[in-house]
Amino acid sequence: MLSRILLIVFGVWACSTSVIFLKASTVHPILLAGYRCIVAATALAPFWVRDLRRHRGNYGLGHLRRTAMPAVFLAAHFSLWILGARMTAAAHATLVVNTVPIVMPFLLYFMVRETVTRGEIIGTCFALLGVGLLTGSDLGVSRQYVLGDCICFAGMLMLAGYMALGRKNRSFPTIWLYVVPLYAIAGMLCVMVGLVASLVTDIPLRLESGREILFILGLGIFPTVIGHSTINYSLKHFRGQTISIVALGEFIFAGIMAFVLLDEVPHWPFYVAAGLVVVGVVLAVRAAPESTIQAELTESPTDK
Repeated sequence: MLSRILLIVFGVWACSTSVIFLKASTVHPILLAGYRCIVAATALAPFWVRDLRRHRGNYGLGHLRRTAMPAVFLAAHFSLWILGARMTAAAHATLVVNTVPIVMPFLLYFMVRETVTRGEIIGTCFALLGVGLLTGSDLGVSRQYVLGDCICFAGMLMLAGYMALGRKNRSFPTIWLYVVPLYAIAGMLCVMVGLVASLVTDIPLRLESGREILFILGLGIFPTVIGHSTINYSLKHFRGQTISIVALGEFIFAGIMAFVLLDEVPHWPFYVAAGLVVVGVVLAVRAAPESTIQAELTESPTDK
């Protein structure tokens, strides 16, 4: 149990690095989202091939079809997240985009009939109180910050759908058979949209420097291969609402890195919000022990 909680925290840290890479890059948000996913799918492809051979009888076109919808949500989330994060402070953007607990209970109920425990509700209230405090403080800072927060909130809705579907698809034989096609489809969608948009706008397709390649590789490896893959793996073992609350802690890591690397000094509401989020995370994790549902799952004939 403790090792898997530590794994979630490690995955949350890895996800928090994305705001540093995307703020340093100048690539258009849609294309950057696409390149990020393609790098991740390419890096993990050998694991997909290996597991495909091992589970050929338990993996088929039905699984690929179930991957398509979360890939659409992921593509939209990455694009909106990159656009919004470039318009507001790193810590603020990371916090707003992780306000998934607001909508996750409803999605989990309708998709997998997973109800929320009393402890999770209390933990969510603490965490969202911190979110409200931080977002409200932006009203007196900059209109651009507020617009960036709103775009990040739209990205959060896409993230919630993606995570809820990840919880629903926890019965895949292995995590690599799920996330590799997921990243590949999301990446191709973003690149195709970017190419079409470049025909009617001035979106540059050429990377301006070798540094951009490093930023893209960083986005693909750290927050995607390590971060998102870890979160998807954890969704197989923990309740969805618990994962969404723990992910709120991502903004704390992002705030620290933005202070060190980008010279973004958080205002006092950030520290109060961080404390409230930590309290919410602790309450949620203590109230929601590791799920035992996975062991009871059986493969549907339509998925083979």
